[in-house]
Amino acid sequence: MGRHSLPDGLRRGGTGPRSHMRNRNVALATALVTILAGGTVAAIDGGLLSFGSSCWDSTVRLRIAAAPGIAPALKEAAAYARDNDVTSDGSCLDVQVTAQDTYKVADALRSKRRSATDFEAWVPDSGVWVDRVMADNQSISVTPAGNVASSPIGVAMVPSAAKSLGWPRKTYSWTELAGATMASERLKLGGGDPSRSATGLLALTQLAQTAGRSKDGDTVAAATAKALSQRTSDSDRQVLDTLPRDLSGTEQGNPKRNQALILSEQAAFAYNESADSGDDLDLFYPKDGAPRLDHPFALVDEPHLTTDESRAALRFMTLLGERDGRRILEKHGFRTDEDEIPAALVAEAGGRAPQPYREVPEKPATDKEVEEALGMWTITVQSARLTTVVDASSSMSDPVPGTSESRMDVTKAALLQALATFTPEDEIGLWKFSRKIDGKRDYRVLVPTDRLGDQVGGSTQRDRLSAAFSDLKPVKDGSTGLYDTTLAAYKEAAASYTKGKFNALVLLTDGVNQDPGSISRADLVDELRKIADPERPVPLIAIAVGPEADKKELNEIAEATGGSGHLVTDPSQIHAVILKAVVKAGDVS
Repeated sequence: MGRHSLPDGLRRGGTGPRSHMRNRNVALATALVTILAGGTVAAIDGGLLSFGSSCWDSTVRLRIAAAPGIAPALKEAAAYARDNDVTSDGSCLDVQVTAQDTYKVADALRSKRRSATDFEAWVPDSGVWVDRVMADNQSISVTPAGNVASSPIGVAMVPSAAKSLGWPRKTYSWTELAGATMASERLKLGGGDPSRSATGLLALTQLAQTAGRSKDGDTVAAATAKALSQRTSDSDRQVLDTLPRDLSGTEQGNPKRNQALILSEQAAFAYNESADSGDDLDLFYPKDGAPRLDHPFALVDEPHLTTDESRAALRFMTLLGERDGRRILEKHGFRTDEDEIPAALVAEAGGRAPQPYREVPEKPATDKEVEEALGMWTITVQSARLTTVVDASSSMSDPVPGTSESRMDVTKAALLQALATFTPEDEIGLWKFSRKIDGKRDYRVLVPTDRLGDQVGGSTQRDRLSAAFSDLKPVKDGSTGLYDTTLAAYKEAAASYTKGKFNALVLLTDGVNQDPGSISRADLVDELRKIADPERPVPLIAIAVGPEADKKELNEIAEATGGSGHLVTDPSQIHAVILKAVVKAGDVS
């Protein structure tokens, strides 16, 4: 678009070697080529890595499922391969590319629906999907071979909104951008649902990381996620449909329209290419770094692929890294080299100096951080009803190795940290247990489960819980009444199930059952199975704290409810484990 000037200091072309694009899985890719080709030299001699002009006698067919954003580029590359007789082992490549929503492909692979995965290669928009499939040992196998393109994620705005925030000269961090959109009634922020959109998930993860470095950062991140959850769509394509349809005051001021979007550079590029003059987007690149969609290339069900199919897939991936393949990708708005970013690409996407379009996060998000962000999102969007049951036996006074704090001290700190991520609509309660601490009962209800925003006697439920968490103390000489407490708490949680919320029972213990007169483990598991109702799911999230706890036992008990058992050696990990368990329970349901 003529309205955008070219970014400062960029070199044109971008056809040099890609210095950063293949860092991910490079060792895996090297091994894969060696195994499949039966030796690199043999592969070259056989035409795996060469062009040919006499391939009409035979062809090798390759079917690729691709994320909708990159599918048009891959289709053009496939047409190029056919038109220019690109060969694999002397056979012409016949590559068929279909656009498929990435989250749907990932779900199909994880559920082993082979009929829904009728392709030999997969190019999702982000490696987070490949990681999720590979982490599930029940899924169809996928083998990542490298990455073919990247696209940073930023916040795109209609021109009037961008101008009001000082674009292009003023720069913002992720939290500052989110805060600016939340502060104005006329500036609505939309984005992809992080459970279905890698763009939304990676942006949320980066926002949570940035917010976490500031005071009350968890609360800020949760509040932002809550606000964003009211304006999410399944994909970048659907997000773009929420923009004002024209420049009229009626459309620009429509409260159902978004003036700002969390969007990839490539999606903004494609939109601006097709937009009418004046309707194109301006793009803010956060100064604390824009996470990248990295578009991995993966073989699907690799053990069952033929040698010809595997080699053809690698040949097509290689083509995408060559000059003509890179030219096609850049034409469609993708980066193929982080050192030489085409000036026209950034300008067409709405970028302009001094927007920091080269900045990447100081540290890429880890799998753990991505899971935590998704867990926070799951709780925030659905709202939650959680009853927390905390072991108060005397062993909770034991020190955490390497610290001067007890298990109970660190557990309380982790619970208070988790509490900050919940919204006023969430319902949280607290029980503690040891043995016979309330008459003949091994447990005591400290705060009944209720809405955090509800007020009673001048204080909110959140205030009462915060005080109760802080007041938790181990019972002197107290033993662990685990089984009876678990059954009683689960009965109560199941009976008070609230439709439309994420219901769960969170149990934290540092030991095994020490109540000889209690129900047996086998009977407890049987009772839990009888109570658990798939139509009203209440998973038990059982967390073993410290070396004396038995994770195997807790996992058996939790699985009877559709939940999961987890072991933490350091109670400060509790917050992360709860979020991870929420994601896992959500996947099951």
